[in-house]
Amino acid sequence: MKISEILKSERPSVSFEIFPPKAAGSTDETLRVIEKLAPLRPSYISVTCRSGSTPDYTLDVAAAVEKHGIPALAHLTCFSSTRSEADRLTGRLSDLGVENILVLRGDLPADGSPVAKDFPHATDLLSHISKKGSFCLGAACYPDRHPESESYIDDIGYLREKAACGAEFFTTQMFFDNDLYYAFLYRMLRAGVTAPVVAGIMPVVNVRQIIRSAELSGTTLPPRMRAIADRFGGDPAATRQAGIAYATEQIIDLFAHGVDHVHIYTMNRPETAAAIMNNISDIIGK
Repeated sequence: MKISEILKSERPSVSFEIFPPKAAGSTDETLRVIEKLAPLRPSYISVTCRSGSTPDYTLDVAAAVEKHGIPALAHLTCFSSTRSEADRLTGRLSDLGVENILVLRGDLPADGSPVAKDFPHATDLLSHISKKGSFCLGAACYPDRHPESESYIDDIGYLREKAACGAEFFTTQMFFDNDLYYAFLYRMLRAGVTAPVVAGIMPVVNVRQIIRSAELSGTTLPPRMRAIADRFGGDPAATRQAGIAYATEQIIDLFAHGVDHVHIYTMNRPETAAAIMNNISDIIGK
């Protein structure tokens, strides 16, 4: 099923993100994650690309998701794709029955190794894949502004270009302050960008990891989040409980304000996703 159809529903939707293994022969743990997530009945599951890994692992995991009757959203990046490689991967996705692709520029390799140059920007890869006409394409967005953008105006301009090049929906980078998201939606609507925006929520269960992720993405950590990190950072169990409560509160606030589509960055922790889904089960009717 195409995600564009899922997002037309008036019922709240919750989707998950997982990452594939780094190396061949290490897929069993990822498959166990899918086995534990599937009973939670997410609207779809997105599968990331991992730096230093082959994108075929992403496709393998996406195929495993589809076998559970759950739509998969496969990530493809510009930096790992030549024109011929993009054609190979999209052809394989078609063969696997995967209808949804999240198109990303991707991060520059930390080791400085060369990257493919056929698609310098996400818009280039979006345009290339959209000509095939068989996929539902999504793209990323940043409520707190992309770290490389000079202004919010520039940021919205790039989103308008992505929509023009075939992006049917957007998924936000993680954010911890809902007011940033609401302001972002307002800027998008003022600019005439009307594609659905799925709100990306990251439950904080590891303080060091989340601080690093926030630094890389340029996401602001609000005082309340920093207070949680300072107070509970030395106690893993307390951090996890506080992080799940904070993420649950964010999601409830989003639903209360008419935001019907939420994406949880699970970090391959099905127990975290299960705890949040249990907290909102009556709200989403599951």
